[in-house]
Amino acid sequence: MGVAEAADFQGMVPSPARRWLRRTAGLLATAPLAAGLVCLPAAAPAQAADDATGSRTVDVSLDSLTPGAPVEGDKVTVSGTVTNRGKEAVTDAHVGLSVGPRLSTRTAIDAAAERGEVADGGPAELGGKFTKKFARLPSGISEDFTITVPVDKLKLDDQGVYQLGVSLSGQTQSRPYEQTLGVQKTFLPWQPDATEKKTQLTYLWPLISSTHLTAETGSDEQQTPVFESDDLGAELAPGGRLNQLVSLGNELPVTWVVDPDLLATVNAMTQSYQVKSEDGESTVAGRYQDVANKWLSDLGKAVEGRKVVALPFADPDLASLAHRGKDVPGSLSHLKRATDIAAVAVQSILQTEPSTDFSWPVDGAVDPSVVDVATSAGANNVIARSDSLGETGGLPYTPTAARPIGDGTTAVVADARLSTAFEGDMAKAGDSTLAVQKFLAQTLAVTLQDEEKQRSVVVAPQRLPSASQAQSMASALHSLDAQRWSQPLDLVAAAKAKPDARATTVVPNAASYPRPLAARELPAKAFQDIKATQDQLDNFKVILTSPDRVITPFGNAINRAMSTSWRGSPRKAAEYRDGVQSYLVNLKDEVQLIQKSDATLSGRSATVPVTVQNQLVQGIEHLELRLTSTKPTRLKLDGDQRVAHHPVKVAGGHSQSVKFTATANANGPVPVIAQLYTEDGTPYGRPMEFTVDVNEFTPTVMLVLAGGVLLLVLAGVRMYTQRKRAAAREAAAGDDGGTGDEGDDSEQPSDPTPDTGPESGNPSGTGEKVDR
Repeated sequence: MGVAEAADFQGMVPSPARRWLRRTAGLLATAPLAAGLVCLPAAAPAQAADDATGSRTVDVSLDSLTPGAPVEGDKVTVSGTVTNRGKEAVTDAHVGLSVGPRLSTRTAIDAAAERGEVADGGPAELGGKFTKKFARLPSGISEDFTITVPVDKLKLDDQGVYQLGVSLSGQTQSRPYEQTLGVQKTFLPWQPDATEKKTQLTYLWPLISSTHLTAETGSDEQQTPVFESDDLGAELAPGGRLNQLVSLGNELPVTWVVDPDLLATVNAMTQSYQVKSEDGESTVAGRYQDVANKWLSDLGKAVEGRKVVALPFADPDLASLAHRGKDVPGSLSHLKRATDIAAVAVQSILQTEPSTDFSWPVDGAVDPSVVDVATSAGANNVIARSDSLGETGGLPYTPTAARPIGDGTTAVVADARLSTAFEGDMAKAGDSTLAVQKFLAQTLAVTLQDEEKQRSVVVAPQRLPSASQAQSMASALHSLDAQRWSQPLDLVAAAKAKPDARATTVVPNAASYPRPLAARELPAKAFQDIKATQDQLDNFKVILTSPDRVITPFGNAINRAMSTSWRGSPRKAAEYRDGVQSYLVNLKDEVQLIQKSDATLSGRSATVPVTVQNQLVQGIEHLELRLTSTKPTRLKLDGDQRVAHHPVKVAGGHSQSVKFTATANANGPVPVIAQLYTEDGTPYGRPMEFTVDVNEFTPTVMLVLAGGVLLLVLAGVRMYTQRKRAAAREAAAGDDGGTGDEGDDSEQPSDPTPDTGPESGNPSGTGEKVDR
């Protein structure tokens, strides 16, 4: 094969023949391949082999580049791995370096990054001793390489960003000539001398987590907290995500952005806590107390003397509130409470006074309603992003982040390119290195846009960076430690920086809000559920002797139900809300009326007892028990009333029996309804209905009356018998024609007055019922 052909295959000479081959391959690749429709020429397999041995045959991973921003006198060391992805072994291979032309703009950097690792030709390799050779690289095998080159050998000219290429060249059996089989490109910022006007760089370091703590507490005086799982402990442990954020951030010039809920949750772990079992029916003891104590101690040291920004408690989703929740009564009041308790939580746990003057919508996306909600709780600064509040004036440079947007509100507009630089998978060293170098290149490009104008740039990264993402972020910031073209600035100072008069200050309209973000918002039902829970809580707390024991955990749980961390997890969010409400209902049911069986009223009046049970740990008060007669003409209560009232106050773990006086006017069953009410007349709990059966003459009274009648009958019979005997004697005496003898034994006439002595069985002598 000739030299021209070899050069063509290496991508050095874009010949007409090569272009024809490319067009032919493209047509064949996109043609339908159904059997019987297309007959490929015999050359097709050779073409496929051609593609298989192209510049993607060998994967070149650039695992490290140090220093990331060299200066004169430095030596640049490039390390990485080459992996043969092809089917043939590569022979006479070597890894070499090449330096491309200077990239003058941020857009040029973006375009070069988009081209990625495909080699379409380029500058010649440095060659010589600045290569790493491999006699043979079998298929599927990886080899490491390290190349060190003095910076003056890179032939860097003026300050700026250069493209650095790392490529592997070699031969294969089917292509027995040197060719580029794999390449990786990155950026090399070159700024040998410090600039006079350095860019002020503000980097937010987010310390935020998802929701872990439930509204439940143990049934003891200590209110032992209950966690959904012990996953948070793993994040706090060495090597965990939150552990890495604290240990890395401790050495960086960053502004800590903290969710107070995370601090409160970890603080709850420092004492005894419970974790739900897998079946959710029981709990087990948590096991990360020591880890939680260590993490809070390390964090306290890390933030000492630093600026700390506290988000509203539980990091509520401001955009969801603005678009779905603000029309639900009471929703915005939760944001106000979340803001009010944020400073208290951070101050009490970290012994540091935070700033609560910042709100941070998801991804910095704003529209007028989001800004209104974000500032409704008192924050004057909204952290936006430049891909939302974009420039419309055609500025040739990146303007200062702070800008007034009306009504005393400042939008702190984070740079979108820098803020999203580490959102990918940074677990692989090669991906991390490329992201770090691109970040450094973009920061230098910002400074070089206008070296006479000092500007303030803010970086607001993803809310929940992984451990590997945090490590990449830290690596990039360490590379800027020399402060040759940037210098650190905290967020509070960045918000007060002098705005650029030419920067846009117009908040985009609602139609401009990103649809992918809108699709992940909390639904309106979430805020309706939250309102229902709040209403239940308001009804419950007024009867408690120690309401804070309930208000605090449930108030925090309601805030957690609005958390930004629920985005993309609608089912889990709904389960959490349902769990909070169910637990509250169960607590309310601990105060209840004991179901009463039907009662019988003895006589015209009697007492009707109703029992109130309190199974809570604390006492209840400010309750009223009302008993209602559904037939007041037959049965009246407490005198002459249809509804009787009685105050209720029961100690924790006790019951109280409330007695009502009932008066009957007629016999028959009367349904009676018992219901608890709070002091404002709101029903509490479920009503209880039972029946009072009114009987004016009870069985006992009837028995007494029957006994009295029997005694009267017996007394009458006796009187009749005595009189009959007396009459018989008188008749007999008449027949004898004379009076009886002195010693006659005849009976005396009986006393006509009834016997009323005790032995008569008729003590009153009237027969009237006395059991009243």
